[in-house]
Amino acid sequence: MAVGLGVNDFIACCGSTKFAEQMVADGPFDTYDKAVVAAKNIWFNKVDVHGWLEAFAAHPQIGQNPSSVANKSSTSVQWSKGEQSTALATATDSSLQYKQKFGFVFLICASGRSTPEILAELKRRFSNRPIVEFEIAAQEQMKITELRLQKLFSNVDVTKAEEGRVTILGGHLTAPSIPTRVRPPITTHVLDIARGCPAGGIEVLLEMYTSQKSGPVFGQSGDDMWTFQGSSATDKDGRSGQLMKIVNELTPGVYRISFNTGKYNPDGFFPFVSIVFEVKASQKMEHFHVPLLLSPFSFSTYRGS
Repeated sequence: MAVGLGVNDFIACCGSTKFAEQMVADGPFDTYDKAVVAAKNIWFNKVDVHGWLEAFAAHPQIGQNPSSVANKSSTSVQWSKGEQSTALATATDSSLQYKQKFGFVFLICASGRSTPEILAELKRRFSNRPIVEFEIAAQEQMKITELRLQKLFSNVDVTKAEEGRVTILGGHLTAPSIPTRVRPPITTHVLDIARGCPAGGIEVLLEMYTSQKSGPVFGQSGDDMWTFQGSSATDKDGRSGQLMKIVNELTPGVYRISFNTGKYNPDGFFPFVSIVFEVKASQKMEHFHVPLLLSPFSFSTYRGS
């Protein structure tokens, strides 16, 4: 059993105070796998925007001396040096331009990456909209947190720990064991890219296509074939509440998630937005996060983690 892990230990893994305190509250964890499952749930579902920014600020810019970051734990400083050992030659001008545009340091899980690889990724991500880049940075922070949690659980067999990490990060791979879910298999959040902030108070509806025939066909409504799965409204961070039960195996099929955007912005172009996606039989153990990036006259989405 892991003992003696306190707030400072988890701060070294992720610079968010809220994250560290919640990990202590949810622990102790007797395996690395259980700690990672809890960490993902806390980071994506309980830590707010301010907590994400606090964690980002605990990282040095790529190529910057980790010791120069204020209020950073000594353990985190040592880990940053090791993670960036092949990236210290990265040009600081590029990372400074990134920070000027987005307001936080360029965050990437640098462990094992070469300087050219990091520079290429920085260049690719520099064209992102700030609200999109903000979530990518949060996903990179989670990867870094997992690596650091593994160091905390040094008494766990390294091979077993790595298998657990692959299970969580790459659900499409076959792994020996699958951890129990801590959140519903389908989630969403809404970001108002016109205002540059989360969109709270938007009604969300989740349905599943239940016809015995083939799935829905383009140009045919089939409205009577959709079965209610759950509904909620986004909170102040733009995240929806629980849209369905927490189940280990998601029923394969076609799902539709709809947003009452007209009520949120009566002057906007869209009275509502519906996104239809399919869950394959081979994906029933995966998590489907379907965010909506919204402005008065456009919207976009992608599959997150």
